[in-house]
Amino acid sequence: MNNIRIAPSLLAADFGNLQRDVEMVNSSQADWHHIDVMDGVFVPNISFGMPVIKSIAKYATKPLDVHLMIIDPDRYIKSFASLGASILTVHYEACPHLNRTIQAIKAEGMKAGVALNPHTNISLLEDSITEIDLVCVMSVNPGYGGQKFIENTFAKVKALKALINEKKTKTLIEIDGGVNADNTKALVEAGADVLVAGSFVFNSQDPMATISHIANIANA
Repeated sequence: MNNIRIAPSLLAADFGNLQRDVEMVNSSQADWHHIDVMDGVFVPNISFGMPVIKSIAKYATKPLDVHLMIIDPDRYIKSFASLGASILTVHYEACPHLNRTIQAIKAEGMKAGVALNPHTNISLLEDSITEIDLVCVMSVNPGYGGQKFIENTFAKVKALKALINEKKTKTLIEIDGGVNADNTKALVEAGADVLVAGSFVFNSQDPMATISHIANIANA
């Protein structure tokens, strides 16, 4: 039995019924709430701001997995800690001093995640992988939900898993973008530990059943 975590992406939730959707995730087989924060600069879209995350945190009973797709994330590390983020993920491409950023996240009591865009090679994490709690592999170009999964992700996950094993670290591998029932098993076999699913969950007829379906495939 695997111990694969499922993290529904609230970017795909119904913002008019956000409390309802957060409570659905609370009641489901999901493990985390995945929250994408976009600034319209690092990625061509704008999403949740602090007040919305504050209200999500009020209703969430599962950990908040916050993914910052923003420039200069260091400015906001303390803010997200105070909002109740359990995991804070920054983009490799947005952090000129990655090690310092990772240490700042951990100093606030959060797990430190690093996200890689599809074109960013995992070898760039070789010197810092032992410090990182989670690597978020972007399997679509960040910025919008509902995009097509990039097939090269499988090879990238295998290479990342090999690096993690080689360095004897417990870093988790998270896949973000285009995750569905068709690619779940192959992603887990490649080495994924956390699956972020947005549109596939929230656009389905029965989101709670869809979460169970992915969780059951992943942990079979």
